[in-house]
Amino acid sequence: MMALGANKIMMSPLGYLTSVDTSLTHELSPRTRTNDLVSVSMNELDRVIKLWKDNEKSIDENPYNTLYEYIHPLVFGAVDRATSLSLKICSEILQYHYQDENKIKSISEKLNSAYPTHDYPILLREAKEIGLNVEKMDEHLCDILDRLNELYAEMGQRTFTDYDQNNYHDNNIANIIEIKGLQVYYQIDKDWFYRTEEQRWIVLNDESSWRKNEFNQNNTVKNSVIYV
Repeated sequence: MMALGANKIMMSPLGYLTSVDTSLTHELSPRTRTNDLVSVSMNELDRVIKLWKDNEKSIDENPYNTLYEYIHPLVFGAVDRATSLSLKICSEILQYHYQDENKIKSISEKLNSAYPTHDYPILLREAKEIGLNVEKMDEHLCDILDRLNELYAEMGQRTFTDYDQNNYHDNNIANIIEIKGLQVYYQIDKDWFYRTEEQRWIVLNDESSWRKNEFNQNNTVKNSVIYV
């Protein structure tokens, strides 16, 4: 969705887009063995229904009767609503760049429902076929961004400190935003404790926050917390 907002999308040889693939973690979602809520997507639900209908027999019951035993009806409704919202947002973003309503609808529907998995890489050629305004990135710019990405990868390296089987500390940088002379980032800094009786991890001592680095007049770096 962020890429759709651009006037032009520049893609390196390793660059790719992904589908929107709306999914939702609802309070009534199914739970894993560790008692975590499962994220449910409309694409998965549609495929279950399709497989059921493709193989149904005359004696089979309505598939929803069985599905509702595992996925609450309100989750179905919430996921469908979220998918409709994704389609609407994609269409509204594209209206800033395209006038053809059929083209806008086609791009939105393809990105939201035409791909079997969110991880499928949409490369330059396919992005053009979809109808997006994309072009090959200049080699010099690509090289600069590769070197910058190496710095970001080092800065965003995830660090876990295990105290014992029920306690560990999570410290990593999740987002980095920069302009000249200023760097803003989100620092995750919290302890996790496994509550055995509930079979789930809970957060303790959460010091996570947005922070910034900026140059002082004497050219030293000042670090501070941003309260959002």
